[in-house]
Amino acid sequence: MSLHRVAGVRAVAKAKQSLPLAPNRSLLVRTYVTPVPYQKKELDPQLNGYPQLPDISRQTLPAKGWWDWQMRRNMGDIMHEREEMFSMWGPDVPHVQPSVALKQFSLAFAGFVAFGFFCNYALVPERPSVPRQYPYDGLVVELGGLEENKSNVESLEDDEE
Repeated sequence: MSLHRVAGVRAVAKAKQSLPLAPNRSLLVRTYVTPVPYQKKELDPQLNGYPQLPDISRQTLPAKGWWDWQMRRNMGDIMHEREEMFSMWGPDVPHVQPSVALKQFSLAFAGFVAFGFFCNYALVPERPSVPRQYPYDGLVVELGGLEENKSNVESLEDDEE
């Protein structure tokens, strides 16, 4: 046997030792990309030959190296069809991904709610005394009964007389 053949047999034996006993399902799945036919991006018919520039905000471009530093443009540059959206005065480009921002907002909201519960339950002192308890069902009879203790209901007829 040649030296290359011995090295190949040793590599195969070593690979067999490193494989698990049960076949791994991920090894059986195709992991390469299936080729897709190239489809050219459809031109916007409303532009009528005007160049379609990429949708990149001027806020993401470097600050220096431009003829106009404030707008980050060079003299004679072609303007984007939606310049108001992608100029320096357009909406701000988020620096935090929406999923991360939602997690941070949820964490802050949970912190405020936890602080509120802490203030409500831990910082509120207990009552310094026991509430009064009256005998005979709260002295209903001694105070004139339930009908006597109701508030007076005013009506429009009493005001007109």
